[in-house]
Amino acid sequence: MTHPAPLAVTIGDPAGIGPEIIAEVEARREALALPAFVVVGNVGAARAGEPDRTSAAIALDALQRGVALVLNGECSGIVTGPVAKSGIAAIDPAFVGQTEFLADACGLSREDAVMMLAGPSLRTVPMTVHCALADVPSRLSQDLIVRRVRIVARALQTDFGIAAPRVAVAGLNPHAGENGRMGREEIEIIAPAIAQLRAEGIDATGPHPADTLYAPHKRGTYDVAVAMYHDQALVPLKALDFDEGVNVTLGLPIVRTSPDHGTAFDIAGQGVARADAMIAAIRMAADMVTRRSMA
Repeated sequence: MTHPAPLAVTIGDPAGIGPEIIAEVEARREALALPAFVVVGNVGAARAGEPDRTSAAIALDALQRGVALVLNGECSGIVTGPVAKSGIAAIDPAFVGQTEFLADACGLSREDAVMMLAGPSLRTVPMTVHCALADVPSRLSQDLIVRRVRIVARALQTDFGIAAPRVAVAGLNPHAGENGRMGREEIEIIAPAIAQLRAEGIDATGPHPADTLYAPHKRGTYDVAVAMYHDQALVPLKALDFDEGVNVTLGLPIVRTSPDHGTAFDIAGQGVARADAMIAAIRMAADMVTRRSMA
């Protein structure tokens, strides 16, 4: 049996904790039985805890080179270190996040690159991500929900080995709108999308009130929770699985994961950053590569 190419692991912003947690993982790689990976990026003159235009440029360069290694077949998948979006956007105004960057690099619509946050306790997907909360209602549509849930359901089958994924869809408003008393998005957008998905054979349920969807007795009833906006998805994931949460991009022709935490500039270089999420991201990327190779 031939072994897959190594993963590419980008350092992220070198002024953050990316380089130190990657160094820890590399030192423990054999003990942890992790797959082979190559580290992409040059820390250069960056100083821990002091992000600037140079550190942002290094992060962007590492991301560009890591993606190129995967697209040309030298690496089997990419694990991206945390970056500061605002720092890179100051260099490249088109940059809004690594998920969108990956979509552009793969020639896909940004709507078809779906962010999923996954940990031991929960998987969750936000329908809208890098936008103001005030803009969320206008960005939601039946087509968006249907399009993205199709991608999620297919990826859970191919990349996670779940034969018949159960998808729980949250409402946007408190109490899932309470039959229109607190908003009509559930009636006019979300429920019709769920009906369409069910007609296509996807096991989608909802709209569920978001305040109860993540309760312990609910989490066992679905394989992924679909939220309507960023914090509705990320707050529960980080509350439950902060140290082992993984950001995985679904719908790409390549495998991409990332630890679900930021640059942590405030603790960079102090030796207190935990590598658990990076370890989980590398394991998940390797598992996805293996499943795709066997498909």
